[in-house]
Amino acid sequence: MLQQMRTGKGFIAALDQSGGSTPKALLQYGLDESSYSNESEMFDRIHEMRSRLIKSPSFNGNRVMGAILFEMTMERTIDGIGTAEYLWSKKRVVPFLKVDNGLATEADGVQLMKPIPELGARIAAANKHGVFGTKMRSVINLANPKGVEAIVKQQFDIGREIIAGGLVPIIEPEVNIKSAEKAEAEELLQKSLIEYANNLSGNHNIMLKLSIPTKTNLYQELVSHPRIVRVVALSGGYSRDDANKLLAQNAGVIASFSRALVEGLTAQLSDSDFDKALDTSIQSIYDASIK
Repeated sequence: MLQQMRTGKGFIAALDQSGGSTPKALLQYGLDESSYSNESEMFDRIHEMRSRLIKSPSFNGNRVMGAILFEMTMERTIDGIGTAEYLWSKKRVVPFLKVDNGLATEADGVQLMKPIPELGARIAAANKHGVFGTKMRSVINLANPKGVEAIVKQQFDIGREIIAGGLVPIIEPEVNIKSAEKAEAEELLQKSLIEYANNLSGNHNIMLKLSIPTKTNLYQELVSHPRIVRVVALSGGYSRDDANKLLAQNAGVIASFSRALVEGLTAQLSDSDFDKALDTSIQSIYDASIK
């Protein structure tokens, strides 16, 4: 798995929408609230959607190197096999687990992660299911040095705990693409990330998930850093076409798209039309990731 993430060609599918974002994800998939009558049924519908994606002939390790899962998805099965186990054994797609509990209230221009008291249990469950790494998200809204430092420190502090548990953390300090200070925030973030990465022990590995930078190739020093397995980019609200165009300009950075990946895919499509649309989406993101 580590070798695939270091040297493979392709991108990471983000299939980790959680409770708060699930209704929106289902609506994009063509299922409104009339499609489920309670939370349990809502999660059944989202698992059916994810299973359909993962089982599609288009979805495999030749172009989709990894996939990020929500905890409940990891604990469910596809064709009687645990979802994470299915991804690797049947598709050669490296599984990751989202471990954060969402965002805290904004302070100093950023939103830190809420406390994660379940982290130890989630690390243990991830190991049980053969998961390779984790993902955790925080958000930078303003170019506030104090806030950016707090974001990076929290991410690396928790990241070390994840590394100690035998997993590779994806550190995701997302810069809000609508921020009027996006470029300035990214400059602060880049410097802080390099400083913290330089202080990692020689056997510690991390990944980074970042917004596509305003300044092209801003993150090249991170891409080539020996302790950083891969730098991946989120779509952050851009359309798939726009995200692909911007991503392709940044050498060595690959996609980790969620909403942009499933853009145009609906429950109402026939299986053949669904697979064809997914294949087109995957190919476009793959092409942008390997340029």
